Amino acid sequence: MFSLPWARLTDWRGAPELLASAGFVTVALTLAPDAVDLGAVAERLAAEPKLAVMVGTEGAGLSRRWTEGATVRVKITMHAGIDSLNVAAAAAIACYSLGSRGVTGQSSG
Repeated sequence: MFSLPWARLTDWRGAPELLASAGFVTVALTLAPDAVDLGAVAERLAAEPKLAVMVGTEGAGLSRRWTEGATVRVKITMHAGIDSLNVAAAAAIACYSLGSRGVTGQSSG
């Protein structure tokens, strides 16, 4: 069975700082103007030993504070005419792209 470590915080306000102080590289899924394509940085980010993907609510997305406080801001490039994904689909794409680093010890090819 594949697994992906995850955590849920009861006090989420200080999470970006808490993650950074614990040595995590934080990845914000956002449509911010300076966001880079996930596909362009996925391999580099996937090599990070401590990586946290931050997603926001559908509609509003991540808060400005969380977006600006992230180590890197990424977007999922989509075909013309599609302007957004729901948060579950976006999180699944990000986890798949960043999780294909051999965590389970299996080869992808």
